[in-house]
Amino acid sequence: MSASRILVTGGVRSGKSTHAERLLQAHPEVTYVAPGQAPDPAVDPDWADRVAAHRSRRPAGWRTLETSDLAAALTGGGPLLVDCLGTWLTAVVDAAALWEAPVDDVHDHVLAALDPAVEALRAASGPVVVVTNEVGLGVVPAHRSGRVFRDLLGTVNQRVAAACDEVHLVIAGRVLVL
Repeated sequence: MSASRILVTGGVRSGKSTHAERLLQAHPEVTYVAPGQAPDPAVDPDWADRVAAHRSRRPAGWRTLETSDLAAALTGGGPLLVDCLGTWLTAVVDAAALWEAPVDDVHDHVLAALDPAVEALRAASGPVVVVTNEVGLGVVPAHRSGRVFRDLLGTVNQRVAAACDEVHLVIAGRVLVL
């Protein structure tokens, strides 16, 4: 991995996470930051299975840190993989119960959580790979919460990309370095 900070983006099931993991495979110890809420298998067994599949393919020397405090996670040093900003955004908005709040309030709250994380990313001492979803290429969501999420994730992705050395777009398992 030549760049020290890489944002990996793409659509659902495009191969983003696998590509991100490969970028750090030479490191025997990596902190895998899972910024979303842990799934409840009784409520969403499909999501729980997906998380279990991600966990099972990680090397033994990788440790998992489940936290939505990205700023603190990024100051930990060493190789880090954050997967993913979409689940982070959901956790931040869920924790504040802001899905029905005025858009400006949600935006301000998310940026207040994001800005320290972006500064920590810029200052990170080791390699960092951040995974996110590219949700702006599809249809306009039918529900307000979907539109708020799409718009906010676009803003989050732009700010994180600006702090990275490279952005990799993954489509159908193929990688394009932007």
